Amino acid sequence: MAKALTVERLFGILRECAGEEEPVTGTKDTLDVEFTELGYDSLALLETTARVSQEYHVEIPEDELADVRTPAAFLAAVNRLLAVA
Repeated sequence: MAKALTVERLFGILRECAGEEEPVTGTKDTLDVEFTELGYDSLALLETTARVSQEYHVEIPEDELADVRTPAAFLAAVNRLLAVA
């Protein structure tokens, strides 16, 4: 089984993809906040998805993330795919 994507790594990748200086930390308070409210646009999410896919060696179909709006939902979707990979 592949390793799970952690909250810390997800937010690290998001920061790298968005080119942020000031880190938004992945806490329980931010897990259920929509990406757009956290300042991440669809381009940052597409880039994050590609990076996670490459780093974790898992294919992430677009439809799998179509309704994903929060970090918690992103983690759940990716870790579900990793569990069956």
